[in-house]
Amino acid sequence: MEGLPQERLKGSQQGQERRFAAAVIGASAGGISAVSAIVSALPPTLPLPVIVVLHQSPQEPPAWVDYLGRHASLPVVEAEDKMPLCPGTVYCAPAGYHLLLETNGDLALSVDEKINFSRPSIDLLFSSAADVFGPALIGIVLTGANSDGARGLAEIVGAGGLAMVQAPAGAEWPTMPEAALQTAPQAWSLGLDEIADQLVALSMPKQGLNCPASKGA
Repeated sequence: MEGLPQERLKGSQQGQERRFAAAVIGASAGGISAVSAIVSALPPTLPLPVIVVLHQSPQEPPAWVDYLGRHASLPVVEAEDKMPLCPGTVYCAPAGYHLLLETNGDLALSVDEKINFSRPSIDLLFSSAADVFGPALIGIVLTGANSDGARGLAEIVGAGGLAMVQAPAGAEWPTMPEAALQTAPQAWSLGLDEIADQLVALSMPKQGLNCPASKGA
């Protein structure tokens, strides 16, 4: 399957019809169940690639990737260096490697120093994806016990992309969602089921963009 064209498409967080090219998700503590809740609700016809960074120990086997695959209708794969993005596929960062996007839209792996004490870094993925996709990117921050992803989500918003954050009140660890909402107050604060619903709706360009009512912290 051919990779995606890297078009930059106009829009705002609040209105007007938009088209999106990719979604990035970051999660830490409590993230396996949160990511699974979203990915398992996505239909096999979803036209977007979904790229996931989940903090984990390098000593742990990538069992969470297999777990996601068993509960998803979409293909779920562990990302590899120079792998092109394809629509309707979930790409997961391998343990101990930064995952980012190259300027041509291919995935890249790096063993550079940790960022925010983490490798893979959510901020690094989000920042590189914002550079590639601009306003055609959806960024999502889920449960976690640190602030990784907050700066990257702000960069996504700054590039014209759309931001969603798991409502802190429903997160197993609210620290990361709270930090993301502080740096990107424009983000929609939603439950996991609502995030999945919005991903599906936003991938259908004829339906336009409807700003949901945000859930408070």
